Amino acid sequence: DNASTTRVAPEAVKAMMGFFESNYGNAGSPHRLGMAASEALGKARKSIAELIKAHPKEIIFTSGGTESNNIALKGAVSAAKSHIVTTTTEHNSILNVCKALQKAGKSVSYVPVDSEGFVDITKLEKAITKKTALVSVIHGNNEIGTINDIAQIGKLCRDKGVLFHVDACQSFTKEKIDVKKMNVDIMTLNAHKIHGQKGVGA
Repeated sequence: DNASTTRVAPEAVKAMMGFFESNYGNAGSPHRLGMAASEALGKARKSIAELIKAHPKEIIFTSGGTESNNIALKGAVSAAKSHIVTTTTEHNSILNVCKALQKAGKSVSYVPVDSEGFVDITKLEKAITKKTALVSVIHGNNEIGTINDIAQIGKLCRDKGVLFHVDACQSFTKEKIDVKKMNVDIMTLNAHKIHGQKGVGA
């Protein structure tokens, strides 16, 4: 089931093996092995950034899509901005963190989708308030395959002055992504859906 997870590509296994066996240095260490690891991380950041038209310094590695989604949502809320807007058809890693935030006293609005699974932009706009910290919408739905109009939603969020988070785990490398043109502030990516290893996200 490649929509759920993928077999690691032979090229990815080959690329990783060197770091398990010989180039195993800590990327933060100032010696030869550390500098080699740091250089490899830099190349990976650059590669990912180029795919989504971001800057390499904006790429933060995580343990996967779930951690990335948690960081995005939990990191956005504050005392002044304690409201999140999302949809009813998000991935469980979004819906579960929203439930946890609600238990912690934060507010979440769940916007419905239409009969084909697309976000209702009118209802989304109405859900945004002065307390809204972030809007979170999935790009490619992991169960029914709908591709939301991220650029349209991003423009709405930019006009409203709220952060816009996109879970692009399902669409990364399958759909064209330009975070600048789409007005995306935070994007979740992972490796295991594109023939990379499990336990790696950004």
